[in-house]
Amino acid sequence: MDVRTRDPQPTGPMEYVGRVPAPPLDLFIDDIYCLTGVPRHRRMNVPPMPSAHLFVNLGEPARLWDSDPSVPSAAFPDGWFMGTWTRRFLYEYPARVRLVGVHFKPWGISPFIDMPASELRNRWAPVDAVWRRSLDRIRNQVGDTASAAEALRVLEEELRSRLAEAPSRGLGLVRHTGRRLEASHGAIPVAALAAAAGVSGNHLAEQFKCHVGVTPKRVARIYRFARLILSVDALRPVDWSELAHTAGYFDRAHFTREFKDFTGHTPTDYLDLRRRFPADRGFPPDNGPMPAD
Repeated sequence: MDVRTRDPQPTGPMEYVGRVPAPPLDLFIDDIYCLTGVPRHRRMNVPPMPSAHLFVNLGEPARLWDSDPSVPSAAFPDGWFMGTWTRRFLYEYPARVRLVGVHFKPWGISPFIDMPASELRNRWAPVDAVWRRSLDRIRNQVGDTASAAEALRVLEEELRSRLAEAPSRGLGLVRHTGRRLEASHGAIPVAALAAAAGVSGNHLAEQFKCHVGVTPKRVARIYRFARLILSVDALRPVDWSELAHTAGYFDRAHFTREFKDFTGHTPTDYLDLRRRFPADRGFPPDNGPMPAD
């Protein structure tokens, strides 16, 4: 049965209800969440962040655009997986939103899928193409009356059933190294990480490509950018030089170029956008996505 035919039509403002899942899922997932309501902005410009994603759509279709103009947009009435992104993309909410989702750690998607994470790098894929026969089970259990807490319980059960019993080769190395990158906000040189793990840089890079989709150097860049963007307080004067230096950018030209690549804006224009469209308290849960309409 397709529960979309009897989904409610949320009419209130967007509500984000999320939590960290119970062990051992918390080793791989930052949070699971339920998102419902009417969005303030239909289109959001999303920079690369250190995460992979799963979205299960319980309402109207969503549409995504790649910042690469050669990639066609895609509409998703059901749900989709997204691997690690190294460039920004554009997300268009439906008029009314009802979905449950997962923020995986960069390495966290690997034990839940039967493919190298590199196959999901910078791309989206329908849930049924990755998890066969899961969507109907999730949506039928959630239905149109379940609370956010119940929807999260159903999603967590599905994740638990999908978690591989035995970690695949190299995942332990990637998880250990990835946690060090996370804790240092990408500041530890990759050569030092490889030496500490007792492996070559090439071996570490190959394992990251398999389990994260990108090299550890690329993950470090994304963590560094995330630290910078999450430290911006649009309500106060911003010293970009100080923020960039704290985040590990020591070349101003390189910082400006990477900021424009990742957001589509100069630092000055980004700050103006943040001040014109301040986020609601507690939503969105980070300062990454920006209004694009």
